[in-house]
Amino acid sequence: MVGKEAPASKPVVQGRPRLGPRGRVASDASRDALRAALEAAGQATPRRDLLVEQLHALNDAAGCLREGAIVALAEFHRLAPVEVLEAASFYHHFEILPDDAPAPPRAIIRVCTGLPCMMAGGARPSVPPGARVVAAPCMGACDRAPVATTGFEPEDAAAPPGLDDYLARGGHAALRAARDGRLTPEAMLGAVERAGLRGLGGAGFPAARKWKLALAHPAPRHLVVNADEGEPGTFKDRFCLATDPHRVLEGMLLAARAVGAGECWIYLRDEYPDLRRALIAAIAELRAADPDGPAIHLRRGAGAYICGEETALLESLEGRRGWPRHKPPFPGEAGLFGRPTVVHNVETLWWLPEILATDDGAARYAAAGRRGAQGERFFSVSGRVREPGVKRAPNGVTARELIEEFSGGMAEGHRFVAYLPGGASGGILPADLADLPLDAGSLDTHGCFVGSGAVIVLSDRDDLAAVARNLLGFFRDESCGQCTPCRVGTAKAAALLERREWDRALLRDLAQVMADGSICGLGQAAMNPVRSLLRFFGDSVP
Repeated sequence: MVGKEAPASKPVVQGRPRLGPRGRVASDASRDALRAALEAAGQATPRRDLLVEQLHALNDAAGCLREGAIVALAEFHRLAPVEVLEAASFYHHFEILPDDAPAPPRAIIRVCTGLPCMMAGGARPSVPPGARVVAAPCMGACDRAPVATTGFEPEDAAAPPGLDDYLARGGHAALRAARDGRLTPEAMLGAVERAGLRGLGGAGFPAARKWKLALAHPAPRHLVVNADEGEPGTFKDRFCLATDPHRVLEGMLLAARAVGAGECWIYLRDEYPDLRRALIAAIAELRAADPDGPAIHLRRGAGAYICGEETALLESLEGRRGWPRHKPPFPGEAGLFGRPTVVHNVETLWWLPEILATDDGAARYAAAGRRGAQGERFFSVSGRVREPGVKRAPNGVTARELIEEFSGGMAEGHRFVAYLPGGASGGILPADLADLPLDAGSLDTHGCFVGSGAVIVLSDRDDLAAVARNLLGFFRDESCGQCTPCRVGTAKAAALLERREWDRALLRDLAQVMADGSICGLGQAAMNPVRSLLRFFGDSVP
């Protein structure tokens, strides 16, 4: 202002340097509990890729994750507590509680709410005093529906054969040929290409093309085994690991040699603790037999269906929440730790030793298909059949053949009405389309796909609208929440299906928005069951 001097600026006071971190500081008791849990689990190393394993160690030790333990773990890694909390709160199997909250019951009865178990009436377990009962998504035991477990322990825990048994049956023939130079990486690539082997976890991408993409980028490279089998109705990977784990591991080592991967990573579903113990033993046998082999890391999922998506799995392996990545780049270009990575499903690796062990292995595999398809695969068959289970069948087989030829026909008193050709996300087809070949791409014109090969058979006793509600409830609960079309869309769809009368135009519009705008296959395919019902079963839905 005219005639007045401007006020003098205040001198800047230099503060003393901060002596500790901002926010909450871990207590000595929390640090001691962390140290004891990590040492007991053999995980006392501040590596970010061990973060989820370390959360498991804490959760196993205390039956929950205490807030103080999360702060102590963040301090151990020199991370902000929110970074550890972000990961811990993402996974369904971690329960976060205040330090002074009562300890949760140790005994947890998990009741499967997957579609085959719903169709079987749902399990009604006896509950011991002090235990609690929680609803759980598909547990990978659909052939024994309805299912409930104490913790995650199955009634028939796997007792897989060991390495000596596998070698006695001719195992490692292909691996020995690869080690002594008789089977080169180029020869392996050519054989897999001639065999027509595809990924068998869902997308059906040709295995040889994955290898070529990774080989086009400089080493170091990684080989990742996707054993996070969570698609409702799917249990064939469990079968492969339970009956022949060393065959899967040989396939893994062959694929690693073919792409020049120096390290192998196995990401196993947390719901398979018996298989985890079996794999720990099998990996130890391999290391004893071949100390110079590639490093093999076994990692444990934590109850997130989305981690079956390959890039979400990679995020989880790196110690973060399992959010799918945008593509490109694809894992073959920049995958685990930013390096070229091949991600293979368990079953894909199960077939490799058979294809590569002999000169005619690729040709024999390719010739096994029906109706012009190449190769074989395992189908997980459940629902209204006499003999549910894992069926080794040709690619190109039909649903009717799977029922009549491989599964003993329809269950007593049930008439075949419909089937899911590819689990929860593969859509629903009527019985009059049960003579279509089940192979990659063969069902595209009908808005369906074979995916993981989970065939769920429905009968005249099943409420198709209730089937759709069950499946959309699953997708709503398992959406990772990253993108709005999936996060909001699955919740909106589940609510719309609860209405007395379905708004068909709105459901179709919502399905299109989710398919067009979702980042990954969960949101893109979640409405396939609803779309199928509106297309093929218009008179059977509200």
